[in-house]
Amino acid sequence: MTKHGLILDGGTGRELERIGAPFRQPEWSALALMEAPDTVRTVHDNYIAAGADVITTNSYAVVPFHIGDARFEADGAMLAARAGRLARDAADASRDRKILVAGSLPPVFGSYQPDLFNPALAGRYLDVLVEGMAPSVDLWLAETQSSLAEARAAHQATKETGKPLWLSFTLRDDLPVSQMPEPLLRSNETVKAAAELAASVGAEAMLFNCSMPEVMEAAIAAARSTFEGLGVDIQVGVYANAFPSQQDDAEANATLTEVREDLGPAAYGEWAKRWAASGASIIGGCCGIGADHIHRLSTDYRCF
Repeated sequence: MTKHGLILDGGTGRELERIGAPFRQPEWSALALMEAPDTVRTVHDNYIAAGADVITTNSYAVVPFHIGDARFEADGAMLAARAGRLARDAADASRDRKILVAGSLPPVFGSYQPDLFNPALAGRYLDVLVEGMAPSVDLWLAETQSSLAEARAAHQATKETGKPLWLSFTLRDDLPVSQMPEPLLRSNETVKAAAELAASVGAEAMLFNCSMPEVMEAAIAAARSTFEGLGVDIQVGVYANAFPSQQDDAEANATLTEVREDLGPAAYGEWAKRWAASGASIIGGCCGIGADHIHRLSTDYRCF
């Protein structure tokens, strides 16, 4: 990995909606993958043009939670493979720089719902995604992980592929940082425990995503402190969302959540500078953070 950091892409669902792709619940971003895959390619192209070094496959909603059990059984492998190919083709079309493709592995029973985790089913669902995307991706991005159990399942599903694993956790953001003794996952497990897990499974990077910008710096500090204590060199990254707090047992993609008006590209870039100063070397955006934000990061805020 480059010493100067990597810029990730931003959220996919809202970018698909913005450019007029088919988009509704419960399929969410998977609907465009099914009905208008050219729009998925357009979103990847837009993020590359904006300056992203890493684009993420549009596979987050390719799970029974979103597309239903029958559709997943019939088409899950095909849709995962399609998501991988669309991202790979977009990355390979870049002529000015190398673009990495991250294979998105979601929390398969819904975002922010660690209590619904079923290890037996999780392995089966993740295996379908991994098998479909493996030929196309450079690394695995297990994202919006609410618990250690979700992250362990992602490691189990990917460990035989030989590709790097990035673990990205979503954080509690319902309380001010000053009122939490230490940063916590949405399962109430500690960031310290998550960092220890990342080290134990050989993750190449540990990130924090799909939480408010305000809680990220404390998580960066906790992760870096843990890695230093363990004597391991693991990159730390952030890609926050533009939502108000979503802790109250709400599923992240249950509705089209209204985004905050105070997190435009310039304001988000100021947060990015703080994360970089705290030691984050991978920075991008999650829900509500679009191509304009990533362009701002890649031009004015590539300071890490």
